[in-house]
Amino acid sequence: MGFFATFFGFLGFAIGIPLGLLVGFFLFVYSEAKQVKNPVVRPISELGPIAVQELLPEIPLWVKTPDYERVDWLNRFLLDMWPFLEKAICGMIRTTVEPIFAEYIGKYQIKGIEFDQLSLGTLPPIVCGMKVLETNEKELVMEQVIKWAGNPNIVLTLHVLSLKIKVQLVDLQMFATLRITLRPLVPTLPCFAKIVVSLMEKPHVDFGMAISGGDIMSIPGLYRFVQETIKKQVASLYLWPQTLEIPILDESTVAIQKPVGILHVNVVRAIKLLKMDLLGASDPYVKLSLTGDKLPSKKTTIKRKNLNPQWNEKFKIVVKDPQSQVLQLQVYDWDKVGAHDKLGMQLVPLKLLKPYENKEFMLDLLKDTNINETPNKKFRGQIVVDLTFVPFKEDSMKFGGSSEGYVRKDSGIDSISDDEVQEGAGLLSVVIQGADEVEGDHHSNPYAILTFRGEKKRTKMMKKTRQPRWNEEFQFMLEEAPLHEKIHIEVMSKRKSFSFLSKESLGHVEINLNDVVHNGRINDKYHLINSRNGVIHVEIKWKVA
Repeated sequence: MGFFATFFGFLGFAIGIPLGLLVGFFLFVYSEAKQVKNPVVRPISELGPIAVQELLPEIPLWVKTPDYERVDWLNRFLLDMWPFLEKAICGMIRTTVEPIFAEYIGKYQIKGIEFDQLSLGTLPPIVCGMKVLETNEKELVMEQVIKWAGNPNIVLTLHVLSLKIKVQLVDLQMFATLRITLRPLVPTLPCFAKIVVSLMEKPHVDFGMAISGGDIMSIPGLYRFVQETIKKQVASLYLWPQTLEIPILDESTVAIQKPVGILHVNVVRAIKLLKMDLLGASDPYVKLSLTGDKLPSKKTTIKRKNLNPQWNEKFKIVVKDPQSQVLQLQVYDWDKVGAHDKLGMQLVPLKLLKPYENKEFMLDLLKDTNINETPNKKFRGQIVVDLTFVPFKEDSMKFGGSSEGYVRKDSGIDSISDDEVQEGAGLLSVVIQGADEVEGDHHSNPYAILTFRGEKKRTKMMKKTRQPRWNEEFQFMLEEAPLHEKIHIEVMSKRKSFSFLSKESLGHVEINLNDVVHNGRINDKYHLINSRNGVIHVEIKWKVA
């Protein structure tokens, strides 16, 4: 039976093949061609949920979300630049990874790790969409969706014991949504200090890996395990709000010094000052200032006809760098006519002061600012001052911690109630950044006037513009927190030539300082009252000493 079954099987195969070819030939020749129908085009709304889910991954992001824009020009740029970028990136990879490899040599019987081949291939990444986010900070924030189906060839050679193991990475595919932030923006090329990168969602990474020619990803369960492990590790490092910071400029070249504390100065008295007037004694007063500060000098009162004046006058001066700044004390003889005569001067480096420690200085007055030279033999008198440096509470840890009464309490919340407001003197800083869409009826030369507690400050005037950018800071030393108080800011325009309509208001705003005291800082844009579309950008900070 087995023989007959085999025989008839071969017989059927031998007869069926020629017979099938003959029938197919006649059907192909004599059958009529059918008209090709156009494909049915249906809107997405008519598709079922399963069809839509299968289609969504293929739709570009600039179609799904209108705020993402197409960047074909950028993809063209990457295509042309990729041969050069690829070499530069590979060089960076070698420089970064090789020191890490060196740490493993000698461990786990590893004698050496090196790149046998390192190439990212000929296919550049593709930017599927990009959008720019608007913030009130001095930064530029971009979100980009990147796909990369590359053909890299990365071969790593491991020398383990007497074995030489080659690990090859191929067919890399990656999909990620990146947020790239350039900050802070500074007036030094390339106009930003660092690049901050973070992932907005877990990335999709797919690749093949071969060890000594064998594809280990074909091992059941290993592929999914590797995928999930990579996603978790990358997400734990760089998933927002975690970031990767890439420095671009040296911090020292772009450092913007911010106030870190208050110097309390008590000008006590002076002893045996020079007599500058022929008829009568001198009329002394003292000017105080800090080096590296553009603020006006502070002055004591004038003591008439007194060579041993007693002042006991207290001042508060904002400190930005206690390690480099120096207090300048200059004693003058007041005159009704002409310039005031300098009786002497002295310098006190702030680095001599310990935080919160009151220190009294009795200083010999010198003729010149160069204290390294041999002082003039002529005795010019002495001045006595009490100095105390008090850091702001948020900066107290920078200067060796804080003393009792200066400990900042972390309550775990961002704001505090009126009862919890920290008492004591502080610095109120107001930065008027700029304005948009401010327009006068007769001219548009805007400037801003800030009014607080009866004191007025004014920015510079910008000519012929509706989008002025002032970026000017004004500081107020206060004895207590400005709770339940307001700052009034008015945008004005002024015509240079004489006219009855030389000034006009472009709008105003009043800002309540409660939020500033509770949160420490606000940075927002406010619509101007009595203005059609005007908006002003203001940043306000409150620091307690």
